[in-house]
Amino acid sequence: MATTPTGPNRRPRQGAGGGLDRNRRTAHERTHRPPRHDGGPHPPAPGHPPLHPRPRTRHRPHRRPDRRAPRSRPLGPSAGNTQPWRFLLAKRGTGEFKRVLDCLNPGNRDWAGHASALLVAVRTDANARGPLSHAMYDLGQAMAHLTFQAAAEGLTVRQMGGFDAAALASEFDLEAPLVPTTVAAIGVAGDPADLPEHVAGPDRKLRERLPVEDLLIEP
Repeated sequence: MATTPTGPNRRPRQGAGGGLDRNRRTAHERTHRPPRHDGGPHPPAPGHPPLHPRPRTRHRPHRRPDRRAPRSRPLGPSAGNTQPWRFLLAKRGTGEFKRVLDCLNPGNRDWAGHASALLVAVRTDANARGPLSHAMYDLGQAMAHLTFQAAAEGLTVRQMGGFDAAALASEFDLEAPLVPTTVAAIGVAGDPADLPEHVAGPDRKLRERLPVEDLLIEP
């Protein structure tokens, strides 16, 4: 007696007129459809699984004025719950904002002044128990979580390494073990076309990432 084929190799059922029944799909077909690109700037790389929508659509935005800033506190993981991160929040229009802005490199200063806020991410290199060798890593995780939360609230975050850390520490009396590590501009994304070429130029070029194979260390 002939058996009815099952599984992913099952042939489509014929309709009443002898044609294929397009309304019937196997369970495999329903759950194994190829990923669909949703129009974000970074389509899935061939042969790789699709990324979550948030990191796939991340790009380097510029700011236009907006008064909001992410409301959530960082909930990123930290070794032993030491939480070796501190933040200095300077909102646009305040004296603190100008003091942070003046510590940025000129290229960053040109556009960061339009942000809603400048956030100085500070790591704590030690606590009462001694040095915290993981502090920079944990601060990075806290900033990553903050970036995702900002995106969920309709905001964008652009992080900068181009600033004078010593000048910033002196300006705000940040003494060891506190170390300014990065500055983030937070606001609503603006249009790079409104910026001068020396500022917006790099953002108009195609950004390429190293393939995963180049990032793996072979044992």
